[in-house]
Amino acid sequence: MKNEIPPSTNGTQKTEEPKKRIRWADIKKSYAIFHFAAPYKNDFIIGLVVLMLSSVTVLTFPYVTGKLVDAATGKTEWWLGDINKIAAGLIGVLLLQGVFSYWRVMLFARVSEYAMGDIRKALFAKILTLPIPFFEQRRVGELVSRITTDVTQLQDTISLTLAEFLRQIATLIVGVAVIFITSPKLSLMMLATYPILIVVAVIFGKYIRKLSKQTQDALADSNVVVQETFQSVNIVKAFTNELFESRRFDKSIQSVVDFAMKSARYRAAFITFIIFGLFGGIVLVLWYGAMLVSRGEMTIGELTAFVLYTMFIGGAVGGMGEVYSKIQKTIGASERLQELLLEEPEPNLNLSKQPAQKLRGEIKFEGITFSYPSRKDIAVLKNISFHIKKGERVALVGPSGAGKSTIIQLLARFHKADSGNIFVDEKNATDYSLSELRKNIGIVPQDVILFGGTIRENIAYGNPDASEDEILAAAEKANAMEFIRTFPQKLDTIVGERGVKLSGGQKQRIAIARAILKDPAILVLDEATSSLDSASEALVQEALEELMKGRTSIIIAHRLSTIRKADNIFVLNKSELTEQGSHDELMKNEAGLYRHLVHLQFTLQSEQM
Repeated sequence: MKNEIPPSTNGTQKTEEPKKRIRWADIKKSYAIFHFAAPYKNDFIIGLVVLMLSSVTVLTFPYVTGKLVDAATGKTEWWLGDINKIAAGLIGVLLLQGVFSYWRVMLFARVSEYAMGDIRKALFAKILTLPIPFFEQRRVGELVSRITTDVTQLQDTISLTLAEFLRQIATLIVGVAVIFITSPKLSLMMLATYPILIVVAVIFGKYIRKLSKQTQDALADSNVVVQETFQSVNIVKAFTNELFESRRFDKSIQSVVDFAMKSARYRAAFITFIIFGLFGGIVLVLWYGAMLVSRGEMTIGELTAFVLYTMFIGGAVGGMGEVYSKIQKTIGASERLQELLLEEPEPNLNLSKQPAQKLRGEIKFEGITFSYPSRKDIAVLKNISFHIKKGERVALVGPSGAGKSTIIQLLARFHKADSGNIFVDEKNATDYSLSELRKNIGIVPQDVILFGGTIRENIAYGNPDASEDEILAAAEKANAMEFIRTFPQKLDTIVGERGVKLSGGQKQRIAIARAILKDPAILVLDEATSSLDSASEALVQEALEELMKGRTSIIIAHRLSTIRKADNIFVLNKSELTEQGSHDELMKNEAGLYRHLVHLQFTLQSEQM
């Protein structure tokens, strides 16, 4: 079905998204995706408890260190006045911290790995249920980037960023409480420096988030280039465009690098400011603390503990900027994933494994008019009406763009008609579930797409539950065993990506075997032999004859010699059904398009001979 490809909607042009302020509602909506972590909430809660214990344990270290200093100067009133015991206590604190850190990492990793696995599964399953227009408007590389890059961003947040954020909050709260108890005067002086750091963190975070999103989008674009190039590598090499594609990718990557380096400059400037402000604040604390020690208002150990707490608090505040920017990136990634998960799936899609009701194969189009959604002003089909009886063999003929393939897409409900009705077995096609209808339609396309597995797996794709004998029988009927037997691994032969290791005729016969195994009531042959040599065409045509027995068959062909035996021929021209009848009947119409096309082909063949 290659003739009527929808107008250019492959995502090559981007529209600028309107800028908007991040509101709490946006954040809440984007983080709705974290409901995937709900099944692992017990691990997450235990991880939070361990995280809190780890944070508290860390914050006892400055206190014990201060007592160790006081013990060394003989100015301790603590119950552990012995230096050795205090040192042993410090070692115990470190051991506890190690144990808590281990379980914190393990528990959060468990939550993130399983939750992200569930998200990837849900995304893939959801994308498969989306309608064809969705895929026509997006590139494959973009969707791959959503499942990989964006989910990885979420994973890093759950396993690392979120834990770090909570740890910094706990450090900030507990640390501030302790230093106020130790020395209110010194605490007020130290805290006076932090509002400036926080304001700067918010401002820088805004710009860092914007640049990070641009970097992420540029990276997604570069993935698209890779995807397209590798999928069409034969075309690239045939046109010797390796250098062109390399330059295209270089340009795409350069855009990524430019955005990343701009973001890095902001981060570097931010970190530089934080370090200067942080350590500048520590210098002020040391200066004022030394004055308090000299006046006897605090001990050296208390000053030591205070400075250590200040460094812990400063580290927490300083890290807030980096954590904030990561959280902003995560909001963007989760918004994109949430948008995918909220996309409307195909209506009435029933994906149960129950065998579908076997249809007879009678088809009726009544007043069908259709335009592709991206170009509503151009009608691809205009008031099309025809009737195909059960088991009848019909052909769709006409110039490229006349609407032949669109008829098949509407029959399979890949698109919805703008007006008119389609009936299958005297029942409106919309009354069937999509899976029930499509299980009764088999398609053998001109450009056969095979999966990168074995011949057996590709044939069995028509019926995954088929037995070995059924697979062999289908291959035999499709004249495929003739070449399969020549391969050392027979049915277990790897066909390569998109069937690259097989010839065109071999791929066609695999596709026919796949259709035979599906056993559809309605068969569509879309230019199934147009690209084959004479020897391959004869074998494929023989297999097609076997396949069409007892089925309603719709043949799309430019080679009019392949449709002479059709019971009925529908001639489409300029989106309308202009002629209808058998080959002999249509040839009697001297002014008809069909007769003109037959004579034109005959003339061209004569000139080539």
